[in-house]
Amino acid sequence: MADVAVFKSEIKPDWCPGCGDYGVLNSLQKACADLNLDPKDIMVVSGIGCSSNLPGFFNSYGMHTLHGRSLPVANGVKLANSDLTVIVTGGDGDGYGIGVGHFVHSMRRNVDLTYIVMDNQIYGLTTGQTSPTTELNTKTKSTPNGNLEKSLNPIALALAGGASFVARGFSGEPAHLAELYKQAITHKGFAIVDVFSPCVTYNKQNTYPFFKERVYKMEDENHDSSNFEAAMKRAQEWGTRIPIGVFYKLERPTYEEGDLVLQNGSLVKQPDKPLDPSILLEFV
Repeated sequence: MADVAVFKSEIKPDWCPGCGDYGVLNSLQKACADLNLDPKDIMVVSGIGCSSNLPGFFNSYGMHTLHGRSLPVANGVKLANSDLTVIVTGGDGDGYGIGVGHFVHSMRRNVDLTYIVMDNQIYGLTTGQTSPTTELNTKTKSTPNGNLEKSLNPIALALAGGASFVARGFSGEPAHLAELYKQAITHKGFAIVDVFSPCVTYNKQNTYPFFKERVYKMEDENHDSSNFEAAMKRAQEWGTRIPIGVFYKLERPTYEEGDLVLQNGSLVKQPDKPLDPSILLEFV
């Protein structure tokens, strides 16, 4: 097991005191240490938002990209160097709003990525507007009379979109969250971990006490993560009880495994040579 300190950046996090993103970061550092990963073999890609500052606080290669565009960049990184462990981090506004199209297509392609979404159910960086996961009737800066829109269900969307690993964690349960990360990172295929990461500054409804009173671990209730229908049923639970843990896991070929070029190894390690025209026939 590597030392957790190996993954701590010289740049200190500047999130608000008490922000759930600290727990997300600490759990990710622990997971990578437990897996004995080397920082030089990891690429962390993010979009825009408070949560998307994470690559600067994590010692590895990193890219801070554009709003909603972290997944296409991460896809490109993974296809260029399939030997890298590619982790994508962002928020609910970044990933489930402007970036939701990329989310769906990355899932159906089953590119071998781990996507961590810090879901605080609000736009934090822009100071408190509703996000796609803000609950109905919630009063925010942009909805002073209450949110008129039904919140998006990211777990149900991930299941319907074809993600081969779907999980949810809570930054108030850091040890459990680290275990979810370990499973997601070692899973071959697209893994999504939606994380309840409370915004202590702008979301006064979905707080630490709110989740502490409601979350339960599905593994404690013998949930079958190989059963799609059971996973979708759990995904609909919201209210007095909210499930966390692995909803669904399926072993299926990754995009990289089906690519004829990548079957010869990581692209960046292949010798330069003229492209075989016959390969292009599959795209005609």
